[in-house]
Amino acid sequence: MPSLKALRTRITSVKATQKITRAMQMVAAAKLRRAQQVAESARPYADRMAKVLGHLAGAFEGKSDAPVLLSGNGRDQVHLLVVCTGDRGLCGAFNSSIARLARDHAYRLLEQGKEVKFLCVGRKGFDVLKRTFGDLIVEVVELRSVRQIGFEHADGIGRKVLDLYESGGFDVATLFYSHFRSVINQIPTQHRLIPAEVPAAHGNVADGAIYECEPGEAEILEDLLPRNISVQIYRALLENVASFFGSQMSAMDSATRNAGDMIKKLSTTYNRSRQAQITKELIEIISGAEAI
Repeated sequence: MPSLKALRTRITSVKATQKITRAMQMVAAAKLRRAQQVAESARPYADRMAKVLGHLAGAFEGKSDAPVLLSGNGRDQVHLLVVCTGDRGLCGAFNSSIARLARDHAYRLLEQGKEVKFLCVGRKGFDVLKRTFGDLIVEVVELRSVRQIGFEHADGIGRKVLDLYESGGFDVATLFYSHFRSVINQIPTQHRLIPAEVPAAHGNVADGAIYECEPGEAEILEDLLPRNISVQIYRALLENVASFFGSQMSAMDSATRNAGDMIKKLSTTYNRSRQAQITKELIEIISGAEAI
């Protein structure tokens, strides 16, 4: 059994850890509200852009002259997986769940004889994937020093994806991130970027509205399709920030509770050991007195 000094040291150490986890929980809770508002405010724009693209894409249904970012290049051999995770840990299964979804998707593609490449946004996703797919990772983008995610960061990543596509680096691009639903529920999600994954529409009629495009659909799509890639990445980054703080808040709350339980157990063990030692000393004193 550990000595009383060792138990006191352990209790002090756990109490210090509990203070840290409680502070991190409070910080995550404070940042979560703002991150949730930003993520939810970005959803309508991204959803609406997808619907507009769906309306415009209806004009090219069954045609061979559709934009390449919409219909693809006709090949399905090389897949780029854009995996968005965090640059920090202590957030439960947030990072590992996204990496696991991307890893499982990569395994399915490899079993089909496809070629897979990774573009990691966030250090933690890279740390998980490099163990198995280290040779397939083409680039790592770290945003650790960024205090607040802006569209310019997503646009930079989007341009990297477009440059790689235009140079023939891949045929299909898929985005992986965590969709924020609640503090205790973040859903790992995948979304195809190229060819663009747009909702089905019939012509230019949807939601009771009739769209007349000026200039033509081809000119509008030429501008919207590259922008849509950056918009979807921006949405994924904002969803990730909210999911990170929600997961971190839950993880630190559990850690604080576990630390409290450990302190109670250690305190009980310490008190019992102390009482046993006192009893032993009293018995030795009484035995010595009786011997005299």
